[in-house]
Amino acid sequence: MENDGPSTVLYVVEEGIATITFNRPERLNAFIPDMTTLYLSLLRQADADPAVRVVVITGAGRGFCAGADFTRLETLEVDDVRERAAADRRDVAFHLGKPVVAAVNGAVAGIGLAHALMADVRFTVPTAKWTTAFSKIGLVAELGSAWTLTQLVGTGRALDLLLSSRAITGLEAYEYGLAQFVSEPESLLTDARAYARTLAGNDAAALAEIRRQVRLDAARPFAEAWSDGYARVFAALERGRYRTARATVRGA
Repeated sequence: MENDGPSTVLYVVEEGIATITFNRPERLNAFIPDMTTLYLSLLRQADADPAVRVVVITGAGRGFCAGADFTRLETLEVDDVRERAAADRRDVAFHLGKPVVAAVNGAVAGIGLAHALMADVRFTVPTAKWTTAFSKIGLVAELGSAWTLTQLVGTGRALDLLLSSRAITGLEAYEYGLAQFVSEPESLLTDARAYARTLAGNDAAALAEIRRQVRLDAARPFAEAWSDGYARVFAALERGRYRTARATVRGA
C-alpha cells in the first residue's frame, strides 16, 4: 500500500512494516514545512493501522535528512513557524505506540538528526556524516535533541556534539552509542527491515509498554521505576495475550 499524497515523503506497508522515506534526494531530503506535516501525518496513520507493527524511516538517495531547507525557509516569518509548531507537535515518533527503526543511509543533520534520535533503534552506514549543526547556524538543540542525545551518549559527549557541531561518521556514531547497528549501503534497508520483522513477531502490547517504560523511567527515580515495573508486570500476567504468547513459546 502506498500513499497518494505529495511525493516529498513516501509511505509503503509490507509484511507489517510501514516504511517512511524522506524523498527530496536533490536536497539531501532537507525538510520543508509541508514535508514535516506529511511526515507527522504518516506516522499517525501507521500508529492507527492495526496492520502495521513496526515503522522504519529512511531517506532517498545519498542522505537521510540534511536538516531544514533554508532556501525554502528564508521567506517564513517567526510567527508562522511558532503557529505551525503549536498546531502540530513534532515529537510524534517519540510517543508512537509502535517501535520505530531509523535506517540512516547518509548525511543526517539538524532536525534530521533530531528525528533519527526519536527512533528506538538506529542503523547507519559507516560513512554517513552525523552532525547536530545547530550552533553553526545560530540555533539551539531542536525537537528535544539535547535530551535524546544526553540519554544516548551522556552529558559530556552530548555537549561536545552540540557545542562544536562537528561531524562524525556512522562508525563513530555506532561507537558513541547513537547507532546500534552498522550496515553496508547496499544492505542497510534490508537489514533494518529484517530487524523490524523480528520486532513485529513479538507481542505488540508488550512492545508498546516497554517503550513507555523506557521513556518514563529515564526521568524518574529507581524506586519509582521499580514499583511501576512491578505493577506493569502483574497487569501483563493478567492479560490473555501473555497466556497466548506463553503457550505459543512452549509449543514452538
